[in-house]
Amino acid sequence: MTLLRGDALSAAFDHGSAAYDRLVAASPGYHAHLRRSARRLGLPEDGRGLRVLDLGCGTGASTAALLAVAPNARITGVDASAGMLDRAAAKSWPADVDFVHAPVEALAGLLRAGTFDAVFAGYLFRNLADPDRILGLVRGLLRPYGRLAVHEYTLGGSPVHRAVWNAVCSTIIQPAGRLSGDARLYRHLRRSVIEFDTVPVFAERLRRNGFADVRALPLPGWQTGITHTFVGRATPGEGERS
Repeated sequence: MTLLRGDALSAAFDHGSAAYDRLVAASPGYHAHLRRSARRLGLPEDGRGLRVLDLGCGTGASTAALLAVAPNARITGVDASAGMLDRAAAKSWPADVDFVHAPVEALAGLLRAGTFDAVFAGYLFRNLADPDRILGLVRGLLRPYGRLAVHEYTLGGSPVHRAVWNAVCSTIIQPAGRLSGDARLYRHLRRSVIEFDTVPVFAERLRRNGFADVRALPLPGWQTGITHTFVGRATPGEGERS
């Protein structure tokens, strides 16, 4: 199958939104891993006074993870799927959490440059047609030296990691997708990981697009070598250095 992109992917997530929270809750460590990646942003003082952008927030699992480590931050969640975002917005949130329905490609016209102290992107970049363009957009939305954490399926260098991913997809993820009526979305999930950057390739992509101090940090459990947190800081452009 061809990977889903743009409106087709948003529509697939709209259809899958009703079952999404149940399916991810059955994945061992899913929410704990998101919280670990959120902690790796290293936000000071529980996020007090900071603005954080949650890209690809889906039904709000990453938003909740950010609140767990930065309860006093002002968080803006963004997602291109209206169905997923409706699920997120229906949950109970503090007043400093808001949601924006938009594809990430449109954010340059919706959000002011240099607004955010930190950006968190969970399971987003492998679904983008042009990751380099979006990294440039993210860098522009961050304040100079602002923090980025990308929580993403990115396979390590060993063939074992690919084999484990394919085995889990064949025996668990895709059958669950068929039972929930979202087989196409979960076929996309499998292929999107196989076809996306490996760990060193994505780390270099971050550096090439203006992020410094880039590190790739593993996550534990069965996802070791499969899911990673990438952290970095936005390097300021000319005229931004203080």
